[in-house]
Amino acid sequence: MAVNYRTMSCPPENVFAVLADGWLYPSWVVGASRMRDVDATWPKEGSAIHHSVGVWPALIDDTTSALEWDPPRHALFKARGWPIGEAHVALDVKARGDGCVVRLTEDATAGPGRFVPLFLRDSVIGVRNVETLRRLSFLAEGGAGLS
Repeated sequence: MAVNYRTMSCPPENVFAVLADGWLYPSWVVGASRMRDVDATWPKEGSAIHHSVGVWPALIDDTTSALEWDPPRHALFKARGWPIGEAHVALDVKARGDGCVVRLTEDATAGPGRFVPLFLRDSVIGVRNVETLRRLSFLAEGGAGLS
């Protein structure tokens, strides 16, 4: 399982404001290219956002579902990207001084991606999530998602 950390210059609530705005998903998740729909109850447990991954014309329509939602501390999502598979993605946020530390944990849970050797899977996911956290920090520190 790939684990990445990033210190952000904002309170944990700002991070969760970005996560709660499903329309911002492709702005911070590397690989997500567009949004198609966001359930009215997002991010309530069991709700989903409907996105596409990839680059046109090779786009794959899929979903990400909320499995656990405990702001401003913890969120767990099931991200789908078939035919590659599914992953569980956890974000854990702790206040630190005037900011916070975000831990992003991700691992394949279903599909062919699960059979990639762990060291290789963690390396690829880990590199991707460095950029994912960088994008998330830009949005959270800038106040995106706050009304």
